Amino acid sequence: MGTDTFAPDVNGAATFTRNLAAGLARRGHRVHVMAPAQKHQVGTFTETHEGVELTVHRIYSWRWLPHPWLRFMLPWRVKANAEKLVRAVKPDAIHFQSHIVVGRGLAPAARRHGIRLVGTNHTMPENILQHVEILPKPTLAWLARIQWGSARKWFSLADEVTAPTRRAADFFEKGTGLTGVHAISCGIDTSFYTPDFTPRTGNVVSFLGRLDEEKYVHELIEAAALLKDLDVQVEIIGDGEVRPKLEARARELGIADRVHFTGRVTDEVLRATLTASTVFAMPSRAELQSIATMEALASGLPVVAADAMALPHLVHSGENGYLYQPGDIEEFAGHLRSILTASPEELTRLKKGALRTVEAHDIQRTLDIFESLYRGRTVIDPVTDTEPESAAS
Repeated sequence: MGTDTFAPDVNGAATFTRNLAAGLARRGHRVHVMAPAQKHQVGTFTETHEGVELTVHRIYSWRWLPHPWLRFMLPWRVKANAEKLVRAVKPDAIHFQSHIVVGRGLAPAARRHGIRLVGTNHTMPENILQHVEILPKPTLAWLARIQWGSARKWFSLADEVTAPTRRAADFFEKGTGLTGVHAISCGIDTSFYTPDFTPRTGNVVSFLGRLDEEKYVHELIEAAALLKDLDVQVEIIGDGEVRPKLEARARELGIADRVHFTGRVTDEVLRATLTASTVFAMPSRAELQSIATMEALASGLPVVAADAMALPHLVHSGENGYLYQPGDIEEFAGHLRSILTASPEELTRLKKGALRTVEAHDIQRTLDIFESLYRGRTVIDPVTDTEPESAAS
């Protein structure tokens, strides 16, 4: 399994790769992970993730300097190491999680050695290019087309291609021209998360994810500033290059003492923070699925999310939370207020709705499907992009 980002990184691709690898290992498979080295810790290590041991091959990497922790492997090192690892491990299947770097090495190696190859797309070129947004828009559009062309080149080598949701799969097919992309939920193990139905003693809003421009976390801070009368406490879990800007925005709005930046934390602290929260906020406009939102739902949290990309498939207004129009801070704050001031009965109803929604994303079903893909069996994509019960009725 190859990935451009892996634990301890906090993002959807890293979390999915970790959960998938650990789940397969727990089922008795021998799993090897090719990932960037952390702080020059290059080599092969036995690492424990989600309670199981994985063999992780850490490849020499460079840190992306504008970012506090993001690292990337060098393409020529990936190609050389991919060939060496494939020859040494002799895997029955190879699964790459990104075409940006790691896929360029593993995909050709799989083809050369006749090994079953699966690729999963977690990115949109437009998200990557926001790091160079100082360039003119026509140049950015041209670069996006180049990136989509690169994705087509490397994913076309795969026997099967997947994306986390049907909307993400359709988006990928439109961008690359490829067809037959499976929509397979990343899935989570809901048993790791603990809902709490006891009466709340405070108003805690949490967010989990990278602190990058595409997440629009500043909208959460601005919404929280409209809720000063509720003594709202905001827990922002994760790190990224816009953290200084977000901290400055909290100071400008006079709520720096209410917005807490935890940085990267252990899984235990992350899950405890979700359990102790009242509501989860996801203002991102570019989620191809949002594992973080699923983790919140599994913790029994109502969610207020932007009405964008795949989030409407997870968040159903009035059933497990609310959607707001991206950029409408007053609507965002209004939905947060509705949940924070809800009666115990209403809050319980929303929390139960959250738990019902996440049932469709059980990790065991995800593992079953990927095992079948690795073995070359025909699979039927599960229906996880559910509509709200009110709409279905």
